[in-house]
Amino acid sequence: MIIMRLNKLRYGGKKMKRWTKLTAALVTIGALLLSGCGGGTQATTADEKKADFPKKPVNMIIAFTAGGSSDVQARIVEKYWKENFNSQPLTFDYQVGAGGQVGFTAITKGRPDGYTIGGVNVPHINLQALSPQGTYKIEDFAFICQVVNDPNLLVVQANSPMTTVADFVAEAKKKDGKMTIGVVGTFTAHHIAALQLMDLLDIKLTLVPFTGAADENVALMGGHVDAMIGNLNDVMRDMSKYKFLAIASEERHPWMKDVATFKEQNVDFISDIRRGFAAPKDIDPAVLKVLREGFEKICTNPDYIAEMEKIGQPHEYLNGEEFTEIVNTYTKTVTPLVEKYGLNKTN
Repeated sequence: MIIMRLNKLRYGGKKMKRWTKLTAALVTIGALLLSGCGGGTQATTADEKKADFPKKPVNMIIAFTAGGSSDVQARIVEKYWKENFNSQPLTFDYQVGAGGQVGFTAITKGRPDGYTIGGVNVPHINLQALSPQGTYKIEDFAFICQVVNDPNLLVVQANSPMTTVADFVAEAKKKDGKMTIGVVGTFTAHHIAALQLMDLLDIKLTLVPFTGAADENVALMGGHVDAMIGNLNDVMRDMSKYKFLAIASEERHPWMKDVATFKEQNVDFISDIRRGFAAPKDIDPAVLKVLREGFEKICTNPDYIAEMEKIGQPHEYLNGEEFTEIVNTYTKTVTPLVEKYGLNKTN
């Protein structure tokens, strides 16, 4: 019996080879299974990173002065921040200058770890990126969300004889280029809106830039300019002092139901200021997702929305992908105007 079994083992070469191949196959399968387990561990690590963010305060860069519209809106976000971001605080870093360019640039230069984010204004960031003095590109941002859509209006003094866009065109043609219109800054939404109106209405205007909306409003009320481009948030605080010829939105705004749109007056003109938040472009996708989800919870909170309406901030939330599309569309819209008026050339 023993001799026969030894002989089978000694002379059963084919069986032994088959057994060797089977063993090798089993070893390979085991290695693959172990590799799969390793992949699962990596996925868990990514999930853990996502769940743990943030572990420390997040720095919010504001590109305009404290107390301005951008700051006030961000402060409302701050009220709901901790409950949506691991009880970590939001800190504020005011980097002001060059119409927001200093702060916008600082956002793009921040570490892409999610702990540096900031407020952005559109089309300010688009126009500045196209400027010869541009210090960043639109592609340098990873957009988190949009929070405000603040439409522009064509505004004149309360006692002005003008009541419609047609009246404005007639007066502009009568003055033949000497009609003044106030705008806030250059390479801003107001600036590009005035250029768009000149093109659409076939008129010439003298643009008068101001450092801020408050100065622009005072100049109009004092009769130092004939008209101005003003955004809703800045003019609705004391509407009795102005006359609104048109609002540059798709439909009449619920806060100004009596003001007709440009479209209602046969002028296909949409112009607004969008405010939102962004991070540096190379941010970890998992962390960007946490930021987007947290902001969505804040911006869809009824209490947050009520606070926005209370201070006259035209709330309109768009998620990160939607806001990115809006930003890219603005670039396509303003680029021809920038080129036509030579704004992309050095003096």
